[in-house]
Amino acid sequence: QVQPVESGGGVVQAGGSLRLSCAASGFALITYTMAWFRQRPGKEREFVAAISYSGGSTAYADSVKGRFTISRDVAKNTVYLQMNSLKPEDPAVYYCSGKLLGTVTAISSPNDYNYWGQGTPVTVSS
Repeated sequence: QVQPVESGGGVVQAGGSLRLSCAASGFALITYTMAWFRQRPGKEREFVAAISYSGGSTAYADSVKGRFTISRDVAKNTVYLQMNSLKPEDPAVYYCSGKLLGTVTAISSPNDYNYWGQGTPVTVSS
């Protein structure tokens, strides 16, 4: 069963850093394009970052560009989201998602991805 499993969420002060992890259970990252989305209360789920199945391409939402970095460790079959300089607008439930092969684009809809984790919450304190 294809199942991304997120971890690493928590509470961090504004300006601080946090790293989220997404373990790919039941599938191999080398054949799946992976992405992080987030959903804030009362808002729609929005794209954050993506990395291609080859690992050679990444994409970011403008709101996180320069602050967040998506990466992966194929040996560990895990995708990461390093979040730096966290802002008050960053708190949300962060979801890891995947799609077989596919392309990476900064304009991504949740409908573009087939497999979803349960989400991990991130809180930023001021």
